[in-house]
Amino acid sequence: MRKAVEMKHKEYMTGILTGVLVTALAAGGLQLAQRDTGSGVLADSSHVKKVEYLESLIDQKYLGEVDEDELAEGIYAGLIYGLGDVYSRYYTAEEYAQETATTEGSYVGIGVSIQKNKNGGVQIAECYEGGSGKEAGLIAGDVVTAIDETDVTDMELSDVVSLIRENKDKEIVLTVQREDEEEPLEISVKVTDVELPAVFSEMLDETTGYIQITQFTGVAAQQYREAFADLKEQGMQRMVVDLRDNPGGLLTSVCEILREILPEGLIVYTEDKNGNREEETCDGKNKLDMPLAVLVNESSASASEIFAGAVQDYGIGKIVGTTTYGKGVVQELQQLKDGSAVKLTISNYYTPNGNSINKTGIKPDVEVKLAAELLNKTEITHAEDNQLQEAIRTLDEE
Repeated sequence: MRKAVEMKHKEYMTGILTGVLVTALAAGGLQLAQRDTGSGVLADSSHVKKVEYLESLIDQKYLGEVDEDELAEGIYAGLIYGLGDVYSRYYTAEEYAQETATTEGSYVGIGVSIQKNKNGGVQIAECYEGGSGKEAGLIAGDVVTAIDETDVTDMELSDVVSLIRENKDKEIVLTVQREDEEEPLEISVKVTDVELPAVFSEMLDETTGYIQITQFTGVAAQQYREAFADLKEQGMQRMVVDLRDNPGGLLTSVCEILREILPEGLIVYTEDKNGNREEETCDGKNKLDMPLAVLVNESSASASEIFAGAVQDYGIGKIVGTTTYGKGVVQELQQLKDGSAVKLTISNYYTPNGNSINKTGIKPDVEVKLAAELLNKTEITHAEDNQLQEAIRTLDEE
């Protein structure tokens, strides 16, 4: 059974904005600020005076309370926003902690995702398999009103997350209001290290293995290796890798997985604004020795396109589905000394044959759209998934 439209664990566009990501050494970012002060926005006194004027205007006129720290964060965020690049952004320390948990695929918590409901309360959106929250009896839709008797109803989600994480290896008591329950429930949950599943696998028949990768997180490569080994033990002789709706992730992760598939040679290379080239290569020691089909669609982006592009360039498998998203740029996530961070687009990437897919995407070898009657379904069985069935047919031709 495959989810048709929704992404697991996060909204699709959030993933797209992450794309192919590399991380810089933590706490190194402020050193980059030591630059020639004779150029740039802040070197122009008119810009500085304008900010000072706006600040004085706020001080004189603004009706609400002013938090100077938040004003400062707004200035930093605005500077990056001024680039006009949807992939570049500034993160506060709290936002950076959440972003790294998402991209790495592991974090300290109780194995649930939370959101604000229509009334502004804290609601559980999803309970992850194997998480302590699900094991304790929490379910999607539960509204958390308190943690260890601390009222969280009007808290920001980041503050709720912090309240949970500061209790690592301890049990916390969640006060929960559940639909159809008159009285609130008190549920004890242990705060642990949580690993989000990014790889799902099963045998489609006696010889065909199926691996879905929802995002190239820091834990995806190990999950892939485990899934592949399990399917081999079950008799897999050919494989379908499903990258539909996969928004990308870490460059290191996709390259690590491709080293389990590709022959010896180039995986991908990047070039920065100065023409500096960096290459990711494969030694070919684990080259895949079975027929392969890779499923993609218009929501397969960035790291997913690196995967599909490499498979296509080497001719070791068929790409099946629809043309991919077309994001061929790499971002660097640089943490600053105060815990905040900035993500900047730093380079273009190219497939082994030197193709740039930015704004064009990867065109499948076998083009097939998802059947119209399936577009609005929340779940699609393998039997009715016409794209998957076409991928299996390509394996029959091998």
